[in-house]
Amino acid sequence: IILRRAMENELLVAEKAVREAMGLCRVVQAGIVPSVLEKADRSPVTIADFGSQALVCRSLAESFPDDPVVGEEDAAKLRQPEQTEFLDRVIRVLASQGVTAGGDTVCDWIDRGDGVPCDRFWTLDPIDGTKGFLRGGQYAVALALIVAGRVEVAVLGCPGLGVVDGDGLVFSAIRGAGTRVSPASEPDDSRPVSVSDCTDVTRARLCESVESGHSAHDRSSVIAESLGLQSESVRMDSQAKYATVADGGAEMYLRLPVDASYQEKIWDHAAGSLVVTESGGTVSDTFGAPLDFSQGRTLQKNAGVVVSNGLLHEQIVAAVVSSETVRDHDDGH
Repeated sequence: IILRRAMENELLVAEKAVREAMGLCRVVQAGIVPSVLEKADRSPVTIADFGSQALVCRSLAESFPDDPVVGEEDAAKLRQPEQTEFLDRVIRVLASQGVTAGGDTVCDWIDRGDGVPCDRFWTLDPIDGTKGFLRGGQYAVALALIVAGRVEVAVLGCPGLGVVDGDGLVFSAIRGAGTRVSPASEPDDSRPVSVSDCTDVTRARLCESVESGHSAHDRSSVIAESLGLQSESVRMDSQAKYATVADGGAEMYLRLPVDASYQEKIWDHAAGSLVVTESGGTVSDTFGAPLDFSQGRTLQKNAGVVVSNGLLHEQIVAAVVSSETVRDHDDGH
């Protein structure tokens, strides 16, 4: 309870910032036309990325000026003279959300996300799930506060979940105080979140990434078969998968390394991991070890991620470890 009181202001600031960023992202997404997808034009998601990061970093700078922000973007490219038109588009979309500022100020906000991990810092993914954003699928704005290597506050904005009139949901958690969810436009209309109580692994629903570049789908299939899963896996982009497990819409989410050298980025998992654990679920790497957020910008001490409702976690990790053993044998290791 003492921690909750200590972190209440952090949560309120983070929630407000994420809601503002979600509004900006929806404006940009609504303007995406088919020709953009045909040309594989990433400019809309890049504008939304920069705009979202600017809004969140602006809010954090006002309330917690001493806290670094470790994010995915910086403004180096935007500051180049040939990018003036692109920067103007970012300025215009910020203005659409009631935030008026010049180019240098906007770039300074964005560059606050180029911070260095330390004893207390925020980590931000301004748009998690860029391909989902472009195709009108799931994406998320993910913000978390890490103190002494532990995620203490998390806000996960999912504009494509629970959509009523294009609203989306915001999941909020403080360590030790549970997770709550509310509509993006109605912060006061919240309810507690809890994971599924399923104890029969064959009835478990599996979430995994849409993109095979993010997770080894073939290995997921082997694991699903070994567990006897009866349902088709649900594929969606972004940390919306964490939110889905947290809110009982699935029992497990696997993010399996596509190669041994890949290191997960902290901003891809910090917010989602606390949202799940504070909903009663369990999050570990593929060997069952807790995720270690004390190692800088990546989860370099961990391999992959396993998320579950907690009740099935040991069974799922055992199946994942077994699949790795089989794969090593097949590869002749």
